[in-house]
Amino acid sequence: MTLMPRDTAETLALQALAWLAGNEELLPVFMGATGSSQDELRAQAGQPEFLASVLDFLLMDDAWVIACCDALQQPYPQLMQARAALPGGAQINWT
Repeated sequence: MTLMPRDTAETLALQALAWLAGNEELLPVFMGATGSSQDELRAQAGQPEFLASVLDFLLMDDAWVIACCDALQQPYPQLMQARAALPGGAQINWT
């Protein structure tokens, strides 16, 4: 798998964050899970580590991935590829 360029990954993660912010059912779940306030969401939106946490959250449920990718008109693997390109996203190979 070719690694997605980091700026492309950050752009996709920002789009995912915007989708999440517009989701009245899922946004409170994310905020509760991360302990983030709306002000913190706005302040940290440009931070690669925060964007990685958005993708980590969405990747926890296939239905969230599907809904987000459908809304953003992206192939389903794109969120995982974006996550791999952001800080802490390198997959560990145990072999």
